[in-house]
Amino acid sequence: MRVLVIDETPLRASILEEGLREAGLEDVTILSETRLLMRQIVEIDPDVILIDLENPSRDVLESMFQVSRTVERPIGMFVDQSDAGMIERAVEAGVSTYIVDGLRKERVKAIVEMTVSRFNAFNRLKRELADTKRALADRTSIDRAKAILMRRHTIDEPAAYAMLRRAAMDQHQTIADVARALVSASQLLEKRP
Repeated sequence: MRVLVIDETPLRASILEEGLREAGLEDVTILSETRLLMRQIVEIDPDVILIDLENPSRDVLESMFQVSRTVERPIGMFVDQSDAGMIERAVEAGVSTYIVDGLRKERVKAIVEMTVSRFNAFNRLKRELADTKRALADRTSIDRAKAILMRRHTIDEPAAYAMLRRAAMDQHQTIADVARALVSASQLLEKRP
C-alpha cells in the first residue's frame, strides 16, 4: 500500500512515518510542500493520503477539503483543534477519517485501516445509489414507453412490454434503451412546428 503523508511540520510528519513503518507500511512518501499539490498527488498516485494540519487556518482546511473532493482516495486528516462546522465540512468533502487531537504513532495503523474501510464502504453506497437511480430511471422510461404503445396500438400492458422486449432483441439493445428512444421519438412527433 502506497501512503502519502502531507505535513508541513517535520516532527509531526516523522511521528506519522514511524507509525506507518512500524505497521509494516514501507511505501511512504512525505510531502512538506503543498505548492502544486494536486500535480504531486497525481504523480505519486497514492492508495491512501494522510493529511496532518496541526492548527490549520480555515483557508488551509478548505484547501485540503478541496483536495479530498477532487481525488478519489481514502483520506485521513489529523488536526489538533476543530469545531462542529469543520467536522461537517470534512465529512461532506469525503474525508474518510477526521482525527482531532489524536496524532500518536501507535494509533496510525488502526487509523489507516479505518480510513480505507470507511472509504470502501462509502464508495459501495455511492455505487448502490447510482445503480438504484439508474434502475428507477429505466423503470420510468419503460412505463412511459409501454403507455405510448398501449395507446397507439390499443393493446394491454403485457403486449406492450413484449413489443419492447422484441424490439430490444432485434436491435441488440436493452429494453430501457429502446424505451428511451421511443419516448424521445414520441415527444418529437407530438411537437408542433
